[in-house]
Amino acid sequence: MNKPKILIVEDEEAILEMIALNLHNNNFKPLRAINAEIAEQSLNTNKPDLIILDWMLPGMSGIDFLKRIRLSNSSSKIPVIMLTAKDQENDKVLGLDYGADDYLSKPFSPKELIARIKAILRRNSPGLINEKIIYGRLIINVENYVVTYKDNLIKLGPTEFKLLHILSANNQRVMTRERIVEKIWSNESEVDFRTVDVHIKRLRATLRDYGITSSIETIRGAGYKISEAKHFE
Repeated sequence: MNKPKILIVEDEEAILEMIALNLHNNNFKPLRAINAEIAEQSLNTNKPDLIILDWMLPGMSGIDFLKRIRLSNSSSKIPVIMLTAKDQENDKVLGLDYGADDYLSKPFSPKELIARIKAILRRNSPGLINEKIIYGRLIINVENYVVTYKDNLIKLGPTEFKLLHILSANNQRVMTRERIVEKIWSNESEVDFRTVDVHIKRLRATLRDYGITSSIETIRGAGYKISEAKHFE
């Protein structure tokens, strides 16, 4: 599995290298940029899975670069964590209003930064995080596409695996059919929402065969969410 690419846009070399080292040690591939111009070149040549963006940059500010990221079709959906010395509530609100996914003030804990990166990638691109998801007695191993329940192997097709992974990674969040189509069939324009319903039905039937009688809830008019963890005990 390829390492998720994280673009660090930070003009302070010591902070840049500290973040890069921690990313490397946690199985991410760090990409470095000391200003918005270099970062934009990186976006065009080596699209990252997430951006860590400093607010105070030489030349174009981080917040102005964030605006450009969100206006571009090629980068508008890349998650962004704002990283800055600014800690006033208004600054945080401004960053979030312009499309930042999260906000971390300096000084910060590298462990907290890594945890926030993983949390965002789990929500947005579950397949990028190489780790196990444990939900009750259900274990989903992302690396080798293996699912077990009470130590019994559950045989799932690739689409059903992705569905279960997305729903469990977004614990108790409702996933719309549109969002599911986007994540699983992003390059296939002919897929409609009925396809999601068919695969959900198959996934429920398979889980039921293994003793999980209440697995996925239908949220009328919205989409689906995984049932509470107690149903997987």
